[in-house]
Amino acid sequence: MILPPVAAVLLAAGGSRRAGRAKLLFPWRGTTLLRHAAAAALGSGADPVLCVLGCEGERLAAELAGLPLHLVPNDGWEEGLASSFRTALAALPELAAEAEGALFLLADQPLVGAPELARLLAHARGLAGPGRPLPLLASACGAGIGPPVLLPARLWPELAALRGDRGAREILERHRTELVIFDLPEAAYDVDREEDLAALTALASRANA
Repeated sequence: MILPPVAAVLLAAGGSRRAGRAKLLFPWRGTTLLRHAAAAALGSGADPVLCVLGCEGERLAAELAGLPLHLVPNDGWEEGLASSFRTALAALPELAAEAEGALFLLADQPLVGAPELARLLAHARGLAGPGRPLPLLASACGAGIGPPVLLPARLWPELAALRGDRGAREILERHRTELVIFDLPEAAYDVDREEDLAALTALASRANA
């Protein structure tokens, strides 16, 4: 069976304003949040993997040295999240010409690892097939839905039209009738400040006990 090709896009361009410094370089399980997220994307089954960098891009690029992914600079990162989506979409035709969808990931969700992403992607691909395109898929996390989000290529023009600090939520709402929800409780936890890591470490320890 030929699996629909899916690219992964790791969004790592933000300014970490609440953290006060580059939060993606915070330590996590013997590495950093950024390298952990990149390894998760690389282990998901998506190919290729792009990482959009902006604020402190050179430092973050150095942290990703040696990993087989594509670094995509977003010079307009201060606009907000929409600029990173547009940057990724501009790079996809060259780097992932055959991709039928893209899995958009945040780099500050440390409980989301390669196994979780692989299950999500396998579920989405299982819903596709002859005459059935890749679904629009979002993760159920806590009381809401959000990233990781799989956006099929047919919806990329809508994503490219976003401006400002806006994510894909309005696209998910616009296509609610076709939206597939994937249960991913690990996605409910993200890191805004360094003290969040202690809480997540304790949570992960209890889950593995």
